[in-house]
Amino acid sequence: MKRPELGITLTKLHCWELTQYSKCVFMDADTMVLANIDELFEREELSAAPDPGWPDCFNSGVFVYRPSIETYNELLQLATEKGSFDGGDQGLLNTFFSSWATTDISKHLPFIYNLSSISIYSYLPAFKVFGANTKVVHFLGSIKPWNYTYDSKTKSIRGDAHDPTMVHPEFLNIWWDIYITNILPLLEQHGVVKETTTGVNMDEVTEAVSHMSVSATASSPSSPPPPPTVSSEDRKEKWEQGQADYMGADSFDNIKKKLDTYLQ
Repeated sequence: MKRPELGITLTKLHCWELTQYSKCVFMDADTMVLANIDELFEREELSAAPDPGWPDCFNSGVFVYRPSIETYNELLQLATEKGSFDGGDQGLLNTFFSSWATTDISKHLPFIYNLSSISIYSYLPAFKVFGANTKVVHFLGSIKPWNYTYDSKTKSIRGDAHDPTMVHPEFLNIWWDIYITNILPLLEQHGVVKETTTGVNMDEVTEAVSHMSVSATASSPSSPPPPPTVSSEDRKEKWEQGQADYMGADSFDNIKKKLDTYLQ
């Protein structure tokens, strides 16, 4: 890519390279599935839910697509030549799939497949009527579930439940219950974090995970020297600021390799 700055914000485009699959559903890391959504595979590319901020655009947190190297290359070309109107993947994808808003209503996913947390309070009456049918929650915004403090004794999030900056407490508690029940034991099993009975300190988990690295073959004597080591504190800070090293240690391939070691 001739515009390296886009290589950081557009890593999502790599999903079109998964050509071993005929159809996929992409989901952002800050989404949470509440019910079976297999029916999404009956939809066609590009199916997505409206964005709450501008409903004529779709939100790229959840979408149905067909992997294709041809599409991948066309997206890269568009990114290189015109960029993204919002600086991220959502603007680029809405430009590429510009007919989404007007041509085929079947490609408009119901909002329950991508319920943005910020919409709960902006349209509370609708949430009270339709919220029980929610299938996917999207924790939009800078504050994510893992940024809250979890009380393992009360099995709930600490803080004021009426705080407007707090995502719906019910969804936050579900996220943490999944983490405590299914994810934390795996981290303990692999020695990423130590077993504890006093609660969960997410800062400690983040610190431990930041030390995880993908093993690589030894460099030959003629190879260039490795890049300087980044401290875990600096790496954590860069992640929180959205400045992960997607071209290096935090690249798509490296992250995929590390995940594969836990899924085998």
